[in-house]
Amino acid sequence: MKKIFLLSFVLLNKNCFSQEISTLENVNITNSRSFQKNSISGKNITIIDGSMFEKLPILSIDELLKYSAGVETQQRGPAGSQADIIIRGGTFQQVLILMDGMKLNDPITGHFSGYIPITPSEIARIEIIKGPAAAIYGSEAVGGVINIISKTFINKETSTKEKFEAIVGFGEFGLLNAHSGYHKKNNKYQFNLGALSNNAEGQLLRSGNRGYFRNNTFSGSYSSTIRKKWQFMIHSSLDYRDFSAENFYTTFKSDTAIEKIKTLWNHAKLKKTTNKKTDEIDFVFKSSKDYYLYNPSSTANENNSSIINLQYAHHGILSSNFNFLYGLMVEQKNILSNDRGNHSNNHAALFGSSSIQLNKLNFNPGIRFIADENYGFNFLPQLNASIPFERILFRGGVGKAIRAADFTERYNNFNKPLVRGGSIGNPDLTAEKSLSYEVGMDFSSKHFRISGTSFYRDQNQLIDFVNTAFKEIPRNQNLDSNGQFSFAKNIKSVNTKGLEFEINYFLKLKKMNFSFNNAFLLLDSKTSDSIPSYYILSHAKLLIQQRINLTYNKTDINITSVYKERNPQTASSINAITSRSYWLMNLKIQHHLNKFCAFIGVNNIGDINYSDLLGSKMPGRWTSGGISFKF
Repeated sequence: MKKIFLLSFVLLNKNCFSQEISTLENVNITNSRSFQKNSISGKNITIIDGSMFEKLPILSIDELLKYSAGVETQQRGPAGSQADIIIRGGTFQQVLILMDGMKLNDPITGHFSGYIPITPSEIARIEIIKGPAAAIYGSEAVGGVINIISKTFINKETSTKEKFEAIVGFGEFGLLNAHSGYHKKNNKYQFNLGALSNNAEGQLLRSGNRGYFRNNTFSGSYSSTIRKKWQFMIHSSLDYRDFSAENFYTTFKSDTAIEKIKTLWNHAKLKKTTNKKTDEIDFVFKSSKDYYLYNPSSTANENNSSIINLQYAHHGILSSNFNFLYGLMVEQKNILSNDRGNHSNNHAALFGSSSIQLNKLNFNPGIRFIADENYGFNFLPQLNASIPFERILFRGGVGKAIRAADFTERYNNFNKPLVRGGSIGNPDLTAEKSLSYEVGMDFSSKHFRISGTSFYRDQNQLIDFVNTAFKEIPRNQNLDSNGQFSFAKNIKSVNTKGLEFEINYFLKLKKMNFSFNNAFLLLDSKTSDSIPSYYILSHAKLLIQQRINLTYNKTDINITSVYKERNPQTASSINAITSRSYWLMNLKIQHHLNKFCAFIGVNNIGDINYSDLLGSKMPGRWTSGGISFKF
């Protein structure tokens, strides 16, 4: 650990910065449906340019997030097979995932939040908003928000442009990775097509089976001006994933699971823009089909879910110092399942926010009124504020959030005739509530940015799975009395406090660029329960993420690393452990020649044996290489 910290500060003194992370003053972030300067939002926000996908040694969006400041990605498998996304501790359910401002979170389970149905060539940027954001973005934004913004929907340029790009890679264990994109734009319309495919036989697992994956995404988007002030946009995608899921959800020796997930995403937007106001209507339909087979002798779980979401928002500008936003959202969630049963849930919300500038002081109040079939009526207030002093920006915020249990937390393993072990749903769960506070400071200059934030979250009735004896589970008529179970419970209180610290620095010379991003996250969660719950127990206590880039002439060297400390856990039945800590490092080297590029990558350079979650073994060292081209 001392060597890691020492290396960080030595590199900083030699001038290094991550140019793909935008400084506070330069970028407009999406505040639900409006845009505002990052520097006046009062929030701790990281902006990642979409081009980073092809630069780093990664194969999927969840792997890109793994090395993004303040985001803990708990992977169960590689290349987009499955990952839980966590911001500021808590559980994987407490992060709101958006695409072009509309919710992606699946009603089956938050485990599917990492299945983001967009291809790399379509991504303009990713906004990571850390901290309370439920009033503006959606009630589930407990830890924060991740908003993936497509090139079609941001639609800023008006010049004619046409581009095609493709990348093909091969590697050990039968790895075949490819993604491609076609982009065309002129003054009247914009059109994007993309494809992403990750395939491998995989490395050997505990059972002797291989950790295979066949994960594919196909998507397209279109926008056009239909009248002088009106614009129409549409984005559709098909995402299909087939992978080994051995010990993804259990620590039983009999678990040799496979899983197949098919997601269909459709988003249509109608937008009217004048000088001082914007009206937007968004419609989203998302459907998911999940096929999960525990082992060859079991009956597969088949879950079909859907979300229908309709939203209207109005953004107005009254003066250079005051603008406002208000809107209405209605949502319906449905599930048809041979395991969880057939259920639905309706949700509606009125929301509003404003941005007020009084001299140097910036206020951003917001409020959301909610009517939910699961927990009734609620309101969520929020306030963020900031004040700049030359190159220093002080900011802070406070906000409430509320999250109802998903269909897995409520009904998992309900319809099976006999359950010998595993996670058991609880239909009597109440919604969890939280109140979050944060204060922070950012120092920016032409060449670097330093950011620090202190935060505290007070949570009541938090939902998590807890190891529970058979006789203590209320609905146990289909459970084996000798089985081992984790039961979804409301935990009376969980308090999480933490510190975030991020350093970016950049050096540009005549023939060389050198950039460096270093992020630290220190977390501590205290629970009222004597028996710790599973996902609260699993989140990192210390998280250090680094990205280093060296460009010399036509050669790029990119290194990503993550150091994690957490509570160690063991499962003797399958000889599995999650160690107290691990340090993972990856490397990618690229050489550019005109419109072509050749690359070689090594993931898990140290060939460490590690798991993010108990039982889910991650791959050892994995070498690959390939070519890309653009024209």
